[in-house]
Amino acid sequence: MPRIGCKDAPWRRAVLQYGSAILAVAVALGVKLLLASTLRGEASYLFFLPAILIASALGGWGPGLLATLLGLGLGLFFIADVRSPLASDIINAVAFLLVGIGVSWRGAILNRFRRSAVSSAEEAHTRATHLQSILDSIPEAMIVIDERGSMQSFSATAERLFGYGASDVLGQNVKMLMPSPYRQEHDNYLNRYIRTGERRIIGIGRVVVGQRKDGSTFPMELAVGEMRVRDQRFFTGFIRDITERQETEARLQELQSELVHMSRLTAMGEMASALAHELNQPLSAIANYMKGSRRLLENRSDDGAKMLRDAMDKAAEQALRAGQIIRRLRDFVARGESERRVEDVKKLIEEASALALVGAKDKGVRVTFEFDPRGDFVLADKVQVQQVLLNLMRNAIEAMEDTDKRELVVSTMLRTNNLIEISVADTGAGIAPEISAQLFQPFVTTKRHGMGVGLSISRTIIEAHGGSIATRPYPGGGTVFSFTLPAVTKEEAGNAV
Repeated sequence: MPRIGCKDAPWRRAVLQYGSAILAVAVALGVKLLLASTLRGEASYLFFLPAILIASALGGWGPGLLATLLGLGLGLFFIADVRSPLASDIINAVAFLLVGIGVSWRGAILNRFRRSAVSSAEEAHTRATHLQSILDSIPEAMIVIDERGSMQSFSATAERLFGYGASDVLGQNVKMLMPSPYRQEHDNYLNRYIRTGERRIIGIGRVVVGQRKDGSTFPMELAVGEMRVRDQRFFTGFIRDITERQETEARLQELQSELVHMSRLTAMGEMASALAHELNQPLSAIANYMKGSRRLLENRSDDGAKMLRDAMDKAAEQALRAGQIIRRLRDFVARGESERRVEDVKKLIEEASALALVGAKDKGVRVTFEFDPRGDFVLADKVQVQQVLLNLMRNAIEAMEDTDKRELVVSTMLRTNNLIEISVADTGAGIAPEISAQLFQPFVTTKRHGMGVGLSISRTIIEAHGGSIATRPYPGGGTVFSFTLPAVTKEEAGNAV
């Protein structure tokens, strides 16, 4: 059986239109036959005029003319059946033909208007459906209120956000979605704006508090627009729940505080270690000089010599005591708590990047992340390793300040010795060979105002994790800092959870 496609649609429509014309004439003919005994030949054309109007209104000009010709033929047939056609019958036939043409023309106009109205209604329905689908899919909740604060529209997202159905709130005052004291003050705010035109939220936006159906509150970002329809004024509010965003910001602030604390603690340890190393030698020399001076005074027996010997002994004791204090301080800081856990390396890097890359876009830095899917987990102290990443990424951004090409690439790679290598590459000016050899030593820096402890601290942290940190030139110019951490398989990570 052949399929009826789009090409058959005009043909089918023509059949329906002309078929309706024939059907209308047939109905008129039936009525005429019922009254034939009463009217006989008179008013033979009268019954066909409504059929012409119906045919043209439904089908247009063509079906109207068809109904006119059929009506004319049948009218002449009924007259001929009663008597021979007279001159008056011919005049009536011509008049009917002209009237039929006029009615067909008028019906065609009605048909055109009807089709235009149907098309406009369908187009309006399509647009309304499309608009509603857009409003239902946007992430912001949308609420429309009038000048009195009564809700006129309540989107599907608003239903999910507040817990109310649209039928529950339409016609109600929008203040029902607000906790105290905003609920009591809202109508005053609205009336003041209508009276003075002073904008405080409209067109500006503000972070406010909303209240759900269950009574719980949440922070939300509110943007309000104003529109006029004839003499009425409406306000459209777009609402975004920012609970998750505030929690993320709080977590980032907490993470930053932890990193700052760990950075200071590690810097103290690094400086204590360096000071112990540097000061122990002069303190030991002081103690040795004191002992040598005491021996020189042993051959003298006067009271002054005895006092000098006692002073030398006490000075030597204090020098040794100072060395012990410094060593104890170094040991105390070096024993800082380190809680190593199985960490998702991708998440670890992303959290550190959220802090390190603040302002990077404004500086024109293009950041790329390349994660090796074979290595997902590491055994590490999360805060300490993020401190290393934070230091390396900020150093990389500073190194590219004077270059035209500013690209930062953070990548991971699973090594064969069960280590994951994390690399931070920049397109800066690079590091001079004389500096590169001692870059990770304390108090060595390439920065104008740097202290030279950041990379030293980073090396201490990575080596404490059983890894290593190194640097190499980046192809095309720049530097790559990379360090390794112990890798953990997915099975081991699952057992650790």
